[in-house]
Amino acid sequence: MIMLSILAMTAIVFFSRYVFLEPRVPLKLNNHALRLLSYSSPAILTAIWAPIIFLPDGELSVSVTNPYLLAAIITALLVWKTGNVLLSIILSMSAFLFFNLYLFS
Repeated sequence: MIMLSILAMTAIVFFSRYVFLEPRVPLKLNNHALRLLSYSSPAILTAIWAPIIFLPDGELSVSVTNPYLLAAIITALLVWKTGNVLLSIILSMSAFLFFNLYLFS
């Protein structure tokens, strides 16, 4: 039963992608649907990072002792000011390690 479920999910995912990628399938989305789809990536990424930052131990933590929150604030400021992705990643990961290992250990 598990293998059948896995195969069914695989088929659903494959065919849902195939319809949009196959050039011979005459499927065109209108401007409203394309605009709605443009919000899907930020929504998915927010669903990934928000619980990590705001619920580090399973409870809401918005205090200054939350190293995830502090590193996220630093990351947002770095990206906003520099626009350099690699520099922002390196500095924000360093800040998180510093907060996590030295300040809040």
